[in-house]
Amino acid sequence: MKLVLYYLILLGSSYVISSYGPHQRAQMTGDILLGGLFPMHFGVSSKDQDLAARPESTQCTRFNFRGFRWLQAMIFAIDEINNSSTVLPNITLGYRIFDTCNTVSKALEATLSFVAQNKIDSLNLDEFCNCTDHIPSTIAVVGAAGSAVSTAVANLLGLFYIPQISYASSSRLLSNKNQYKSFMRTIPSDEYQATAMADIIEYFEWNWVIAVASDDDYGRPGIEKFEKEMEERDICIHLNELISQYTEYHEIQALVDRIENSTAKVIVVFASGPDIEPLIKEMVRRNITDRTWLASEAWASSSLVAKPEYLDVVAGTIGFALKAGHILGFREFLQQVQPKKNSHNEFVREFWEETFNCYLEDSPRLQEGGTSFRPLCTGEEDITSVETPYLDYTHLRISYNVYVAVYSIAQALQDILTCTPGHGLFANNSCADIKKMEAWQVLKQLRHLNYTNSMGININFDENADLAANYTIINWQRSAEDGSVLFEEVGFYNMHAKRGAKLFIDKTKILWNGYSPEVPFSNCSEDCEPGTRKGIIDSMPTCCFECTECSDGEYSNHKDASVCTKCPNNSWSNGNHTFCFLKEIEFLSWTEPFGIALAICAVLGVALTGFVMAVFVRFRNTPIVKATNRELSYVLLFSLICCFSSSLIFIGEPQDWTCRLRQPAFGISFVLCISCILVKTNRVLLVFEAKIPTSLHRKWWGLNLQFLLVFLCTFVQVMICVVWLYNAPPSSYRNYDIDEIIFITCNEGSVMALGFLIGYTCILAAICFFFAFKSRKLPENFTEAKFITFSMLIFFIVWISFIPAYFSTYGKFVSAVEVIAILASSFGMLACIFFNKVYIILFKPSRNTTEEVRCSTAAHAFKVAAKATLKHSTASRKKSGSIDGSSASTPSSSSSLKTNGNDSTSRKHQPRVSFGSGTVTLSLSFEESRRSSLM
Repeated sequence: MKLVLYYLILLGSSYVISSYGPHQRAQMTGDILLGGLFPMHFGVSSKDQDLAARPESTQCTRFNFRGFRWLQAMIFAIDEINNSSTVLPNITLGYRIFDTCNTVSKALEATLSFVAQNKIDSLNLDEFCNCTDHIPSTIAVVGAAGSAVSTAVANLLGLFYIPQISYASSSRLLSNKNQYKSFMRTIPSDEYQATAMADIIEYFEWNWVIAVASDDDYGRPGIEKFEKEMEERDICIHLNELISQYTEYHEIQALVDRIENSTAKVIVVFASGPDIEPLIKEMVRRNITDRTWLASEAWASSSLVAKPEYLDVVAGTIGFALKAGHILGFREFLQQVQPKKNSHNEFVREFWEETFNCYLEDSPRLQEGGTSFRPLCTGEEDITSVETPYLDYTHLRISYNVYVAVYSIAQALQDILTCTPGHGLFANNSCADIKKMEAWQVLKQLRHLNYTNSMGININFDENADLAANYTIINWQRSAEDGSVLFEEVGFYNMHAKRGAKLFIDKTKILWNGYSPEVPFSNCSEDCEPGTRKGIIDSMPTCCFECTECSDGEYSNHKDASVCTKCPNNSWSNGNHTFCFLKEIEFLSWTEPFGIALAICAVLGVALTGFVMAVFVRFRNTPIVKATNRELSYVLLFSLICCFSSSLIFIGEPQDWTCRLRQPAFGISFVLCISCILVKTNRVLLVFEAKIPTSLHRKWWGLNLQFLLVFLCTFVQVMICVVWLYNAPPSSYRNYDIDEIIFITCNEGSVMALGFLIGYTCILAAICFFFAFKSRKLPENFTEAKFITFSMLIFFIVWISFIPAYFSTYGKFVSAVEVIAILASSFGMLACIFFNKVYIILFKPSRNTTEEVRCSTAAHAFKVAAKATLKHSTASRKKSGSIDGSSASTPSSSSSLKTNGNDSTSRKHQPRVSFGSGTVTLSLSFEESRRSSLM
């Protein structure tokens, strides 16, 4: 079984060698051998293998000039190291470089050569064959280019822990060290490139794009990461397509149809040059020139696509390129290439023939008969006389990565060579023997590599075996001189900077579609102007929206706002909803006309009340003033002044102290006023309705007791206010609910307490109205009962109207309604109770005399006596008729009014009633019939 395994390995090794032949490799012997995998061709010819005969090896097609330059960079680096006296002295590096043809199958054929040779060395097959001249084992491989190719190669090399350093494979899947144990690279992972692409789309405010990716291990993971980044940014992908260089033509046509019909104008491509070329060709054929391309690093500078004949379609492309490096002496090395001088590099012959479109004398194509149309060339032509991507050394990116990869391997070998026992990386801190070194030991050394190269750049691989690097952002432009493609650097992307500072783009350097400085529009919907927001459209992606105007009180000050921002409480949106302005603050101000009018009315009320009080004080000894209970009238007038004054507290900007003062002041003032009216009215009513006023009446209605009753009635209101202020004190309140206005009002704290305050006042007013109504027929000059009745009616009408008005208004009008109610009821009481008396005092002094008062009182007394006599006579006749049927005699009545000068005998039979300081004597006599007297 062991012999069978050996045979298979030898067979595999011989098959690989015979398959490639001497014209399909670059090889040089050395003490230590490095492997290389480069895409010398863009693909292979498609043949339908029907297996009728032994399958032939597929032929590679379309020579890759850039790939040849990358190969030359590896050879140049190895030559430079071999000629160096400081790096690996006395050790010669050799190489074996194969063409992958940009396909997995060809790459695996080459990789089998590396693996088989290593396996032969480890199995010690000297007993089976003469291996004294065999090629040394390959201790490291530089390559491959494409991620799909490197993935397949890494799976195979990883089995034997042969270190592989790729210079162009950026797939993020290759960072998985559990699967790809020996893979390393000098190019950053697509994990960062996908994020950078999404950042650029967000930077230019695009939200509607097309995504195209190669159908391999490079395109699929890259576009998958890109999709996630787009979702995080709420950017939509209209089309998501996979392509390859082997896609059927009708499928390419269908894809171009979908792109042409799409409203998305930006196409993001994660693919290599060969994969994207068929799509570009078809778009050039159809002359679709209104698209903007966003190119991944794999084709951002591809010579397959960056052709003048394609510029009408691809001009303006934004691409990601690796940061260019400088290789000293590389330019001269590239120019010195010649078929006769580079016998160890058999790719030079094909390069020469493709560059000068000729054939060499010993070309294998002559034998195949495929060069009859080409002229013969000598191999000594001037390479600098032709333009070719091979000599485009102005921006060495991938070539520089190859150069760094070779030097990294050399530095790892140098570390092994100079290792001091006891300070090594292996078991017991031992060092590897450079002469008996194995591939896994080189891999171990590479993982711990840390050095500074000739350009002063620190080289060390991270935990994923990736090399940190940054991207340069390029813009494809047409050269004004010859119409060729120029890669203009317009920015950079620093993947290690903090968020928000990673991307820098100089917009002024960008030419879109080859000529326009204006950024193209690639959105599903037109931009929403400031003052509007994006509204969702049913069954459409979130990037497709309609513009909806912001609601009142909300604004948006930038385009494409997702939501409208609500204005602060003290602000409101303008008519266009583009900004917020401070709301106007309103309250019942001293300066506004309405407030001035109310204040004037209140001051007028205070002035009129003061005038009335002055009149009453001036004429305090006149009968009218005396008859109205002078002392209570003073208190009543004082309370009216307080009522008018309390309305002024409702005007002006509400403060906490004014809010807590105004309702109690109003309530206590009104209760004091109504209490005085109530006591006055009830006192007069009881006196005049008393048939025979006694000393008890005089004592009960003494002046002290009257003031006590006023105090008690007012004290109840005071207690209501105290409880209110203690439990729920009113406070100043800003009402933001009204558009464009902030109303500063008073929060009453407790509506129930306010109800108790007004309710108690109304109860007193109702009682007062009752007594005043009963007193309405007392002497006209003596009492104001009728006018009190009218004043109470006015009071009720005002405050009954106040309740619905109070709860149906808002803002400053609440205070205005209450001020109007206070003023109206106060003026009503002042006018009804006092204006008539002031009029008599000032303008009818003839009625303000003792005789006038006596006559009025005598007339009222006569009416009362007549009613009483008639009532008594009627009752007597009814009683006499029930006894003997006789009729009663007609009663006679007389009344006389005497002053204090009457004799003492009269006073014994005539009761006196004292009103103030005067004395009025009422005398009532009845002549009874004899039958009555018997009763």
